[in-house]
Amino acid sequence: MAFASPLPADLGQQVLSALTEDVADGDVTANLVPPGQRVRARVITREAMVLCGRAWVEETFARLDPHIALTWHVEEGAQAQAGELLLTLAGLARPILTGERTALNFLQLLSATATEARRYVDAVAGTDCTILDTRKTLPGLRTAQKYAVRCGGARNHRMGLYDMVLIKENHIAAAGSLSKAIATARATTPRLQVETEVETLGQLEEALGARADIVLLDNFDLGDLRKAVERNRQAGSPLKLEASGGTSLDTVRAIAETGVDYISVGALTKHVRAIDLSMRFEFIA
Repeated sequence: MAFASPLPADLGQQVLSALTEDVADGDVTANLVPPGQRVRARVITREAMVLCGRAWVEETFARLDPHIALTWHVEEGAQAQAGELLLTLAGLARPILTGERTALNFLQLLSATATEARRYVDAVAGTDCTILDTRKTLPGLRTAQKYAVRCGGARNHRMGLYDMVLIKENHIAAAGSLSKAIATARATTPRLQVETEVETLGQLEEALGARADIVLLDNFDLGDLRKAVERNRQAGSPLKLEASGGTSLDTVRAIAETGVDYISVGALTKHVRAIDLSMRFEFIA
């Protein structure tokens, strides 16, 4: 089934920026190829992956030559195995050669993000826990990576500093207390969710009393996570609990099994390793 999610509004600008930094005022190497030379090309993955980034590839080649024909063999959000054919292209050689690296850069980065997200989602399957991303994204590509996280089956946390209040240690210190920080947030941004970070079970009690929407349990061990979940249940609170800090694929399921609602994982976007892709050409006489 094809992945359906709104594409980022700045997708075109992301592609334009990438082409500008790579091509500038011309591809001097592609100019070695005769202008009428046509080519067929195949994009193959060298490793198992979740495909993500088709729209970025299409936008790249459309900006260089709208007559290039692209045929996808794997749906967005679908899994592909090592050696599998992802995409075939046909058209003039020069614009395909020019766009090759930009297109593959987007495809391998976004597929890597989606693949990592899917690993974490699969690791907590059968629990009621949701995997979230963070703001630890590549500068200029936040909306692209956030899209890829959704493509992998995880969910987005806040997009930026403007769409949700997240009170952390320094905010609490500046406000005077956790309760005061929450109260100020309610007064100044009444339409936004308010989340607060806590580092102890005592701070959780304060957050419960101040009626936060979400509490981020920062670097709690498994025992304290279970205590926090039980205390929240005892309070009959609608408050949601999010675990964060040092999570890996080896530890994420045990964290999910404590009963927390969310686990935020910076590694989905921060530690991503690009998928190994190859574009192979066949020049047409």
